[in-house]
Amino acid sequence: MDKPDPTQRTKTRTKPEPLSREEHKKQSEFQNEAVIHLNSLYNYALHLTMNPDDAEDLVQETYLKAYRFFNSFERGTNCKAWLFKILKNNYINRFRKNSREPGKVDYDLIKDFYHSIKDTRSDTSESDSDYFHSLMHEEVYQALHTLPEEFREVIQLCDIEGFTYEEIANMVESPIGTVRSRLYRGRKLLRAQLEGYARKYGFNTDTD
Repeated sequence: MDKPDPTQRTKTRTKPEPLSREEHKKQSEFQNEAVIHLNSLYNYALHLTMNPDDAEDLVQETYLKAYRFFNSFERGTNCKAWLFKILKNNYINRFRKNSREPGKVDYDLIKDFYHSIKDTRSDTSESDSDYFHSLMHEEVYQALHTLPEEFREVIQLCDIEGFTYEEIANMVESPIGTVRSRLYRGRKLLRAQLEGYARKYGFNTDTD
């Protein structure tokens, strides 16, 4: 029987270590608490970046960071608001400063998990377009996006995503009074832009 040649090394593939029971539980809870908001997060990211590729990157970074710090999430509170806050902070720190460096997150730990949950979006054919846009008439969408960003953002967070004033104030880091003021002014601007559209579809445009 020939002896093995010591100069020949057999290449072996390193198998990933199996997940612990705690990690399985964390993934399950994260799926139930956080992944259900994937569409809303993408819509908000697209609203901020106005670019589908940047929006996808921003959502991915948000989920990676959220998963990494999921143990610090207080169960029973609004996970959607928590995710939106992370996304907004990521946008400010990364995109608004025009920094293209990846965040310091342990991507290798959960990259496969992220790419699997990414496919749970209700209609992946719209990944390169505005899912929110598809739910609105063209006139409303265009009018909303002509508003200044600070007005457009609070209208989306309040009237579309359904967050409370307190949650919005935390996300945009402004007093509740400022949020109320922006909503009032933003809605007034939007109403003025949509008067023709409203009359077209039979809505009452008389002011109170």
